Amino acid sequence: MRLQVIVFVLLLSTVFKTAAQSVIWECSTEESVLKETKLKLEKKAVGQSSLEVNGSEHIVTFKAWGTCFNELGWDALNMLPETKQEDILKKLFAPDGDLKFTMGRFSMNANDYARDWYSCDEVSGDFQLKYFNIDRDKTTLIPFIKKAQVYNPELSFWISPWSPPSWMKINHYYSVVSNAEYNKQDPELDYLLFEDNTKTYDHVFPKQLAVNDYFIQDPRYLQTYANYFCKFISAYKEEGIPVDMVMFQNESWSYTPYPGCAWTPEGIIRFNAEYLAPTLKAEHPEVDLYFGTINTNHYEVIDEVLSDPRMPETFKGVGFQWEGGQILPKLREKYPNYKYVQTESECGWGSFDWGAAEHTFNLINHYLGNGCEEYTFWNAILFDDGVSGWGWKQNALIRVDSKAKTATFTPEYYAVKHYTQYVTPGSKIKNFKTGKSDKLPILVAENPEGETLVFAGNFNEEARQISVKLGKRFLNVSLPPHSLNTFKTK
Repeated sequence: MRLQVIVFVLLLSTVFKTAAQSVIWECSTEESVLKETKLKLEKKAVGQSSLEVNGSEHIVTFKAWGTCFNELGWDALNMLPETKQEDILKKLFAPDGDLKFTMGRFSMNANDYARDWYSCDEVSGDFQLKYFNIDRDKTTLIPFIKKAQVYNPELSFWISPWSPPSWMKINHYYSVVSNAEYNKQDPELDYLLFEDNTKTYDHVFPKQLAVNDYFIQDPRYLQTYANYFCKFISAYKEEGIPVDMVMFQNESWSYTPYPGCAWTPEGIIRFNAEYLAPTLKAEHPEVDLYFGTINTNHYEVIDEVLSDPRMPETFKGVGFQWEGGQILPKLREKYPNYKYVQTESECGWGSFDWGAAEHTFNLINHYLGNGCEEYTFWNAILFDDGVSGWGWKQNALIRVDSKAKTATFTPEYYAVKHYTQYVTPGSKIKNFKTGKSDKLPILVAENPEGETLVFAGNFNEEARQISVKLGKRFLNVSLPPHSLNTFKTK
């Protein structure tokens, strides 16, 4: 009898060991998405090991995937029949949906995907904010968010402005620079941006830096704007939409013909440390203030802000998008005590093609691998060519045909699904390698269910072999050309 028990235990052990070595492989190419295959982990590497995970690595614990709520996205959604709208919202936000978004971002005042320019208080000199209101948002953004909350009532939210009310700016206009086709700003006011400074920089964005803060640096204006943030948060809270994070400005270094606001390091420090942070702490202590959104690779500019001794008490974290992602690794190394988040996916130029999918797949590898615990996508849904109110064609995860009243899930949608369906809140990002040299980005994670996940892209014209060491076993596989891949094992 004892011998039978021993044999049974050995057999059971072998069964579980074999099961643990099985891998589900989901592969997407332009011709076929999420094609499933099964394979096994192996005892030896095939060729040189591409990446190793030995159990102790832990870059960051992931918190949330999210997307932005914009007016033109709301318009796109409403072009579809009601049943299709609900199907899309479920896929985006439901815990059992495709993308499982648990976070939303929206703009305080107009952004470049608003129908037109507006703010919550355009009464010049209204320092008491008597005329502040969110009436416009109650017809667009709030209904959009409410529809998403049906599928996930626990959605969290964060905000940033693109532009303050125009009367709070030195040029008294929503945009930073004039553009004869898309705005009515006086071209003579463009002088305010650089004055007579012609100094330019190579290999950085922007090539010239603003010499003036476009927000009026007067204490009365600065305090009113801090109060404005708090009134906005309170107004949305009354609508059942809680904001838990704020960033003071979207892209301080985009000198835009659409709503924007240029800031200098001195102005950023002054407003955040002396006005916004203390006002939030007094009025909304539940709301965290992050430094962002950083869209410049001028390391010295961001370092100047973060090196101010007041910043650890001002900012809880730092948010990056576009060129800002290039300096993320260096800043995280110097300032390890901040939380780091990605704040906006790169929207491209309205191609809606496989190249956009590869680009987004690679961006996720970069930001998660470099310690970002949250990732926000830009427009989840747009119609036709995805054109902004100021002429910029941009990509989205879902594309609506305004004439046919149909929706297409773009290649980028499936690139996102490769990650979001498995990397859930609480997942640990274990290790990664970029695809800069070989076009083979790889990232390894472990989700709360105990599944080991390998995400690998092959952006080459031919198949490429990779070998990933997972403990004592190896994932050996030949990746098809121009493919996105997820491997799941326990």
